[in-house]
Amino acid sequence: MEHVDRCVVLVDAGYLLGAAASLLAGEPARSRITVDHAALIQQLRERAEADTRLPLLRIYWFDGAPDRVPQPEHRRLRVMPRVTVRLGALTRSDGRWAQKGVDAAMHTELTELARNRACSDIVLVTGDGDLLPGLMSAKEHGVAVHLWAVQAADGDYNQSEDLVAEADERSVLDRAWITRAVRAKDLTGLCAPPPAPRPEIAAILSAPLPESALAASAERAAASAAAAAHNSASGSAGVASADAARSGGRTGEPAGGAGAPASAGSRGVPTPKDLAGLRAPASAPPPTGATLRWSSDKGWIDRPPAALGEPAETASLPTLAQLTSAEQRWADREEDITTVGGDPYEVGQVFARRWLDRLPEAGHVPQLATMYPRIPHRIDGELLRYAARFGLLAHKDDQIDEHDRYAIRAGFWREIDVHAAVQHAPAPEDARGTP
Repeated sequence: MEHVDRCVVLVDAGYLLGAAASLLAGEPARSRITVDHAALIQQLRERAEADTRLPLLRIYWFDGAPDRVPQPEHRRLRVMPRVTVRLGALTRSDGRWAQKGVDAAMHTELTELARNRACSDIVLVTGDGDLLPGLMSAKEHGVAVHLWAVQAADGDYNQSEDLVAEADERSVLDRAWITRAVRAKDLTGLCAPPPAPRPEIAAILSAPLPESALAASAERAAASAAAAAHNSASGSAGVASADAARSGGRTGEPAGGAGAPASAGSRGVPTPKDLAGLRAPASAPPPTGATLRWSSDKGWIDRPPAALGEPAETASLPTLAQLTSAEQRWADREEDITTVGGDPYEVGQVFARRWLDRLPEAGHVPQLATMYPRIPHRIDGELLRYAARFGLLAHKDDQIDEHDRYAIRAGFWREIDVHAAVQHAPAPEDARGTP
């Protein structure tokens, strides 16, 4: 049985991207680089076909992931043509991450491809000497093995010398080749400007409220003050606790946290005095039948049985799931896999954009704005469940990191702000003063 005249590429992503980070950013941490995976895959295909003078059968991408759960980059890669992703485990020991099972998976694939005569040439992008037995086995089955190295930052080898000695052909992916698809994140690298910094959450929450929100806040404060007076007279206790101090975490603190300027109220953010009627004393016991909400609300909230636990002001707001058809759900999943990077702030924006695009009534947006900065718990829970798709759950905790939660919600509110600004923007004729 003759070998089929085609080539296969086996990529050790840990080696390729770690060596690229060392070359461009001075250290092997992959967090120091940004990767255009579509461009990188295309480059690998073109280089392999040029070096072997054979058509490509497939690119195998070997990488590690916590609990072997695909990360955003893996989801994007595995839907690309001629790309197969194989994941090993990523474990943390002594403060450092280590891959488990990746070398064994590469060895198995290498020997099986050669034994089954699936190709005549195999390109290995790796530096690990543990693959030496697999490389030798492939050669014994008549396969030509091409070993590719990433240019080393110090000019020396970053591959096993035994692996280099056994390869049939060796090639180096130099700095110019790497930087066509990989960029360093800092200015000391060779590459483009660093990405825009993530907006501070305190700045998002201290942005001016719409006039409608201010009016509604004043009305709620007055109503709460009256209710508090009535409850005090009748002996009942318990009032709703506002979420405007979420980032500070202490009763009576403005939304911007401990460092918020004293003039925050002048920018439209409710001051401690404004919110006094909305907060319960720290020592107040929970009211009978109240439930602690885990979402963006904070404190004990009375849930009327008639509303099945849903506050009246949010009962009419539909969730994204209610607004999404089966066809849209499929399209959303396709977009998540292929284009959404998984940054927490971006995730919040994407969710909000879809929700806004599908709202049947424009009046829902002003209604939501009156609740700023609190996201209704049904929508907030759905938002966090959506974010969990992108590998944002803390390891072994099944929870999203608190900073990531702030970023997700900040992205949601920023998209709401943008939408509201577009809706209230003057028409071109008005801007020119034309009647």
